Amino acid sequence: MSTTRVTRHMRAPRAAIYRALVDPAAVARWMVPEGMTSEVHTFEARVGGAFRISLTYEAPGSQGKSSAHTDTYHGRFVELVPDEKVVQSMEFETADAAMQGEMTVTFTLRDDAGGTELVGVHEGVPPGVAPEDNEEGWGMAFDKLAALVDRA
Repeated sequence: MSTTRVTRHMRAPRAAIYRALVDPAAVARWMVPEGMTSEVHTFEARVGGAFRISLTYEAPGSQGKSSAHTDTYHGRFVELVPDEKVVQSMEFETADAAMQGEMTVTFTLRDDAGGTELVGVHEGVPPGVAPEDNEEGWGMAFDKLAALVDRA
């Protein structure tokens, strides 16, 4: 199991970023790497609330973790501190042992130079996910999040 850590400075205030972390419509727009589409099936942003999301590759040759072209994961919200922190526990829906296991994603928001520093820590990443691919995917997602909240 590995850990990915991604940090971004965003011009938006913490409140705007926090809203985008807990709003299913916003999550569908930003929490998806380039070359994929997102479908939010369930999203109950409360402690203990469930979520289920599918990411589907646009390129026909790409291999998904859950089905031919799709990565589906589900989980629950572990901790929600408005404008400060979101902690989620999740796992891929897959029969592939190299992709299985519970993961934790923690988003922490701090005031930073007139904006916000967002730190994302993805712990327990299964051995079947290359650390560099995971970091690249989170980087793309954070870029989309910044574009979404910085123009709001």
